[in-house]
Amino acid sequence: MRTTRRAKVRPLGREEEVGARSKKAGAAVAAAVAALTVTCPSLADGSSDVEAPCDDAVRFRADPLGDGAILAASLGFAGLSEAIISTGEIRPQQIDANFDTGRLLPLDRAAIHQTVDTTADAFSNGGVGIALGYAVADSVLSGFRGGSQAALVDATIYSEAIAFSWGLTNLAKIGFRRPRPIAYIERERAILAGQDPATYNNTSTDSTLSFYSGHTAITATVAATATYLAFARSPHTMRPWATLAGSVVVTSFVAVERVRGGAHFPTDVIAGALAGAGIGMLVVHLHRADTETRRPIWVGAMPAEGGGGVMVGGLF
Repeated sequence: MRTTRRAKVRPLGREEEVGARSKKAGAAVAAAVAALTVTCPSLADGSSDVEAPCDDAVRFRADPLGDGAILAASLGFAGLSEAIISTGEIRPQQIDANFDTGRLLPLDRAAIHQTVDTTADAFSNGGVGIALGYAVADSVLSGFRGGSQAALVDATIYSEAIAFSWGLTNLAKIGFRRPRPIAYIERERAILAGQDPATYNNTSTDSTLSFYSGHTAITATVAATATYLAFARSPHTMRPWATLAGSVVVTSFVAVERVRGGAHFPTDVIAGALAGAGIGMLVVHLHRADTETRRPIWVGAMPAEGGGGVMVGGLF
């Protein structure tokens, strides 16, 4: 016969009961903090920019002094370079009398044998106007979504990106002085009319500002800026994808019209699109409101015997 022995359970005293509850509460809090740290790491780094738990939208900031100086310098350089180009004092690069147009890149050869569309210039200007109008509208809409400070930050980002892209485009044009396709076409017409190739002289500064396309660069700059902001601020909506699709369409339209108008070679508009998109993305990225331990760009030096090294990293 088996005997079952029951252990007597002594009821907890008041202090012991409170201690047990405190331990359970402490364990629950610790588990909650651990879970919060994993699911929302931004809350664990002491960031003061986080407004809502687990909000994965990236925030941006602008410094009145620093951004004001950069914007003023960029606009000043771009404006002055544009004014110098407009005077005609820069001697245009002449097409060599013995140059064989068959040596042009295969992608560019068709541009000098096409029938130039005289309306393409107006269409490309319209495309740039649409891009600039979107930059203004997007900044205003940011004000409705996030307040006046958000509108000011967006306006600063767009302005800096456009000004920097404009200045860099003028610098490239002056440096390369590549003849436009229309310059080749007009030269060929003059030769067919009896002009001696050795004495043909092109006097227009603008005719040798083909590389790279400023229209395409500015449009791509706005497009990249708008797309970055849309993906950062509305990552789980249709807005960024619609912005990306519209950006590709408008930039491609402007690029094609610049080629059809004889203003640029295909490689000019491709380079303009790449440069503009790169500038637009970089300017936005450098305005990210990351924490001190998660900066958008950081540079480190590693001194060593007989030399050293430099590391560049970033948060993407």
